[in-house]
Amino acid sequence: MTTKKRNDDMTNLSSDGLRTVLLHAPDRGGWLWFRQPVRVLRAMRVEEVLPLLESVEAAVAGGYYAAGFVGYEASPAFDSALVAHAPGRFPLAVFGIFEAPERWAELPESGPVKGVEFALPFSREAYENRLARIREHIQKGDTYQVNFTFRMMARCTDDPFDLFLNVARHARYGAWVDMDDFAVCSASPELFFFLENETLTTRPMKGTAPRGRTTDEDLFYQNQLRQSAKDRAENVMIVDMIRNDLGKIAEVGTVRTPRLFEVEKHPTVWQMTTTVEARTRAGLTDILKALFPCASVTGAPKVRTMRLIRALEETPRNLYCGTIGFVEPGGNMQFNVAIRTALFDRKNQTLEYGTGGGITWYSDPKKEFEECFWKAKIMRQPPRKPDFALLETLLWEPASGWFLPEKHLARLARSATYFGVKVESDKWEKALRDFAQTFDNQSVKVRFLVSLNGEIRFEKAPLPVSPAIRKVALARLPIDAADPFLFHKTTRREVYEKAKADFPDYYDVLLWNEKGELTEGTFHNLVVEWRGEWLTPPVECGLLAGVYRAHLLETGVIREAALPKEILAEATGIYLINSVRKWQKAAWVPQPSDAFVVR
Repeated sequence: MTTKKRNDDMTNLSSDGLRTVLLHAPDRGGWLWFRQPVRVLRAMRVEEVLPLLESVEAAVAGGYYAAGFVGYEASPAFDSALVAHAPGRFPLAVFGIFEAPERWAELPESGPVKGVEFALPFSREAYENRLARIREHIQKGDTYQVNFTFRMMARCTDDPFDLFLNVARHARYGAWVDMDDFAVCSASPELFFFLENETLTTRPMKGTAPRGRTTDEDLFYQNQLRQSAKDRAENVMIVDMIRNDLGKIAEVGTVRTPRLFEVEKHPTVWQMTTTVEARTRAGLTDILKALFPCASVTGAPKVRTMRLIRALEETPRNLYCGTIGFVEPGGNMQFNVAIRTALFDRKNQTLEYGTGGGITWYSDPKKEFEECFWKAKIMRQPPRKPDFALLETLLWEPASGWFLPEKHLARLARSATYFGVKVESDKWEKALRDFAQTFDNQSVKVRFLVSLNGEIRFEKAPLPVSPAIRKVALARLPIDAADPFLFHKTTRREVYEKAKADFPDYYDVLLWNEKGELTEGTFHNLVVEWRGEWLTPPVECGLLAGVYRAHLLETGVIREAALPKEILAEATGIYLINSVRKWQKAAWVPQPSDAFVVR
């Protein structure tokens, strides 16, 4: 298995306009890259879907692999009672027939992307009106839960494959499908079904909470979701439907639920999942006839609720809420639920992204609307370097050794928990001890780095000499206090580097948030002397909880207070603090961009 470098083959056309299919298969150890199909199967009409799937099964029986997708509007092919919008330009199903795929351990790095800004198809008031209509149908007994969704649109000039690499790198069931007219970028976290050795596993998702910015905030949202009676009730409703659907193809008495109400961590949200398993000898066509579309993207009961969905939603879902996957020779297969999935239209240079949620009688319209944006955040987040490391910068002095090592390791452990890195406190402590044995009698600054797979690396440098006059400027633009990387010390420093680049000759730059509150410097925490007190901004404003800052708070030297940036003009002292340089006095130099300064 290899780490792949991007090359032109990844976008070369092959037969019938299907270029490549790239899928993440956690049970196969990484990514599967399917290219150069020996045959391409495409269904544009409902009556073509089942013959296509039969051809897929015949090819697999002949020793080939198949990879592709089935769109939501293909539903009537499996049961005429399942209604959906009429299909448009986008195919109902496409599969390529392939020789063995190439296997990648990880994705190549992406090229530069600008990111996208989506436009809503309707106002918040219109959204709430639709939810009111759903409540009316629930009250009448027409439905118990409706998975109501909508499509957001954006102009997109980025290479869609670079967008995929940027957003889907860590998606458990991510997928890329490249065709002549369209490209599919899926960062799906949800398994539709996995069949191996006649054991069929499904893992429906129902129940969502946002990720926190700090470790404590993150655990709060996790526990809130885990204990939510509403989300558990919705999860059970969908799981009951899945169990019923599985019963159509399962061996008698084999349907079971080994794991209930698990809360999974994903880049932008927490998701509640339940695992349902069954024994079956069914193939792809019969599995889809029993299960498609997944109950988690329709609601309950499925047939009546899909009628309501067609009436409430103005546009086809296309691939969104459909499925993308592969089938191996011998019949083992994996398919996702195509959520967190964007459709790039090459002809119009537009990006379509579906989002939504399960609506019940107890749903709060405001919270449901917010949840739609949590789910879209993965496509709207700024582009970042694909990999990063956790970082602690420590001071070592000959007379006293490491400065505040316990606090550094505790912060490292909190960030490791947040990002899913294994916490190995004993190993880290030993590494610090061993590395210190290599020092002479000079004070040093040490960067202690832990990669996402747990590898340790050290970087050593002489203790920096500070200038006599430490000039600081106020950043020209605010930071986004919702960015979780502001709260964790890592090698991702784009925000800080951009602010510092505006003032290259200054010792540091003071950051501030959307509320006009000061946060920190690019290398230091901030302390302001005002009315006889030393004050530092609270972490909630959008800043790193520095180790030396924590020490000074615990000893009562400083206290937290929200500090408007205007306070710089009135402060009797401005100080920069961190655990290497400790306490330093700074001189703020007003800039023309500091509009609050009276001149």
